Parts: sequence; structure tokens; C-alpha cells
Amino acid sequence: MSETPLAASPLTRAVLEIDEYAATLGWDQPARLFALVDTERLRSQEPALAAQLGLDGDAEPAPLTPVEQDEVPAGTPLDEFLGTIAWPEAVGGCAMTVERLMLPPSAEASVPDGLDDAGLAAWVAKHPDRQEVRMTVAVLRDGARESALRLREKDAASEVLTGSGLVPGLAEALAATFED
Repeated sequence: MSETPLAASPLTRAVLEIDEYAATLGWDQPARLFALVDTERLRSQEPALAAQLGLDGDAEPAPLTPVEQDEVPAGTPLDEFLGTIAWPEAVGGCAMTVERLMLPPSAEASVPDGLDDAGLAAWVAKHPDRQEVRMTVAVLRDGARESALRLREKDAASEVLTGSGLVPGLAEALAATFED
């Protein structure tokens, strides 16, 4: 991807590539899961798939290639779904993009007591300070992590925040898919 900073780590580049892909699909999308594979290994071991992904040219490809997986089942909690994932050895990492509503820290004090998950979600959805955010989180087998956050109200590549610790819960859940 030409807009991705060349100095970025391979994992950061992959996260930003996935974020940009998700941005082309628009908002209000389901969660998406990606395998992250070593591009050179993919080119040598799976040339047909590499060609299908546009990696068979002479241009220098990114070190990691995101490969979108089957759709995440609607209505299945992400932690339950991720608990069913086992990656083959050829997969060096994985990534997920999800959309959520977030509140600023100042809103925590006003959360009503006694709400279940559904009640809390409904309360957040009606809160005037809510923000819609798309989170893209990636992990590698070696433990490396990276995240990208895009606010709906600032929906531009130049406004995407990146960092390894932005979404620790999802990063932990993705890392668990590589545990034996």
C-alpha cells in the first residue's frame, strides 16, 4: 500500500493496510478476521494464491500479507468465536477489525449501577458523548502487537491512531488463538 509509511514495522504496515481496506468498505460492517502470512513464504509455497492476491509482480511487497478469513458468525460473542480458532504453522499472526461505541473517561462516573451487558450497550448507544470507533488489532506468534483506531467522526487515514497497547483485551484474545 503506497500510503503506508515505509519506516513502519511490518506489523504496523499490515494493521494500516487492513484499516485502509476496512475504510473502503464503509462503516457499520461486521467484525473481520485476517491471517497474517509471510509474503515471501506465500509467494514460494502458494504461487496461485499469491497471484490471486496480486503478489506475483516484480514490485517489492510488504513483508506480511493479510488474508481475510471466512465471515465471523453473526451473534456469536467474539471471545467465544476466537476460542474456536487454531492457526496452521504457516500463519505467523492474525488481525481483527471490529467497530464499537466508546465513551470518554469522564462518562464512567455516570454509568447507572446494575446494568447487564445488553443494558450497558443500550445506555452507551444513547449517550450524547459516544464515539463510533473502528479498531484493527494484530498480533504475531512471537508476541508482537499493534493496533489502529479510526473514529467515525475523523474518518481519514491521517487521523488513524496506532500503538501496541491501544486495545489490550482484543490483543490478548487474538494472541490466545496461537496457544496450544
